[in-house]
Amino acid sequence: MSWMLSSDKSWPFLRQNFSWVADMDGVMQDPYHHAEGDVSVHTQHVLAALISLPEYQRLTVLQQEVLWSAALLHDVEKRSTTRIDYDGRIVSPGHARKGELTARQILFRDLATPFAIREMIAALVRYHGLPLWIMEKQDPQKSLFSASLRVDTHLLALLAKADVLGWECTDAEELLNRIELFELYCSEQQCWRQAREFPSVEARYRYFSTDNASPDYQPYDNYQSQVTLLSGLPGMGKDSYIQQYFPSLPVISLDDIRRQHRIAPDDKMANGWVVQQAKQLAREKLRRGEDFIWNATNITHQMRQQLINLFVSYKARVRVVYIEVPYVKWKQQNNTRTYAVPNMVMERMLAKLELPVPEEAHEVIYYIDGRIESAFL
Repeated sequence: MSWMLSSDKSWPFLRQNFSWVADMDGVMQDPYHHAEGDVSVHTQHVLAALISLPEYQRLTVLQQEVLWSAALLHDVEKRSTTRIDYDGRIVSPGHARKGELTARQILFRDLATPFAIREMIAALVRYHGLPLWIMEKQDPQKSLFSASLRVDTHLLALLAKADVLGWECTDAEELLNRIELFELYCSEQQCWRQAREFPSVEARYRYFSTDNASPDYQPYDNYQSQVTLLSGLPGMGKDSYIQQYFPSLPVISLDDIRRQHRIAPDDKMANGWVVQQAKQLAREKLRRGEDFIWNATNITHQMRQQLINLFVSYKARVRVVYIEVPYVKWKQQNNTRTYAVPNMVMERMLAKLELPVPEEAHEVIYYIDGRIESAFL
């Protein structure tokens, strides 16, 4: 697989051709850690530091491009999150989390990036600070295992190293030592350059959904039913997926409930009622131990988690199927639907898209343009 964000990697070219690069100009950073200057200057320093690392030079061409792209994008949302804190310090809270969404949007809409490559870059952006701050997390082990399911920890450590080398600060040596400790911790926890393995998908789900659970514990299987929860933007082909793979399985569809009661999709006042009607139907099936499909967009973690918690409380095994087609095809499919979604709404939803991650449910499947793919490159 070959892919390249840009063959011309000069800063003037990037700045001229990508508005999100130009937006880095003038986005100030706290001088205590970033005496080098604004986000534009810092990102250029990071890119220069990255390509000079011997470890980077030993990577495959594709790994180099993935890591370089993540470095270019790692602070992309400091433009929207930077503010002056109560003590006068410049901070950018949440820039990595928001940066992941932006990276995904850019690589899906503007640069037509293969799914696994896109998701690796998005995950690197999301977790680029983890090697520095992992021991300050409430649960370092769980934070590490979660990241390892999505990102190569070796590439993550290299990105963090280049990031620190792109700072002008007095504690750079301490920060580099933290990255070395992160690498040791990854090896100790069996997730250096690999996803942390669990005895089963059930064991993985229990570990992430239960406090103080052991990653090596194999839970007892006492499922009474299986629920398939679909996730995907409008027009991605969820109905077609059901018709192809589960034509005889009962479906609970929020859109169907709206149409039955002549409720407009943009009627926010009625949305809560629609969801409650759907949940009531789900409870009835769950009590009877029936398998079914929940068909809705479910594009955020919060949306999915509320439903998964409900299903699991009735002893259901939950499979999440994320469905996606390329951007151009997505627009074409939406335009040919009986109930097309306005383009403005489509783009707004794309900006909020949070892909299901492996620990969310017992099973997470990525159905990309008609075939199952892995999100781990």
